Amino acid sequence: MLGFALGVAFMAALPTLRKPAPPAAAPTFPLPAAPAPPRPPPRLTVIEAVFDEWGKHAVWDGNLTEVALDAGSGTFSEFYEVRRSGEVLYYRTIPRLTRRIIARGKPLPGCPLQFTETEEQYREWLEHGRKERK
Repeated sequence: MLGFALGVAFMAALPTLRKPAPPAAAPTFPLPAAPAPPRPPPRLTVIEAVFDEWGKHAVWDGNLTEVALDAGSGTFSEFYEVRRSGEVLYYRTIPRLTRRIIARGKPLPGCPLQFTETEEQYREWLEHGRKERK
């Protein structure tokens, strides 16, 4: 009996032959993404940038004018209504111009805009005996 007890104690003291279970992996949490770099201020759209440079030649009827823009295609095919409120300008695309394109005075070389005037403004100009350029 003593031998049996020593055998059981000896067996209990021996390391087990089975592979030990791997330690539980620590939970991994995704690292927070690096903060995005600050955005640059919004760029002006083409019409805003062009009108900022050439808008001093616009003919206003109250606080409203229309322009045709040549955005590099060689044709003035983009139409905008420009409305001013104090010093702020608001732009709206329109399907076609509702005013006549100004064809008088000296042409503005390199200007990507065609300016418009109302019929009333045109008649007033004609009453002074002026003629359009050809």
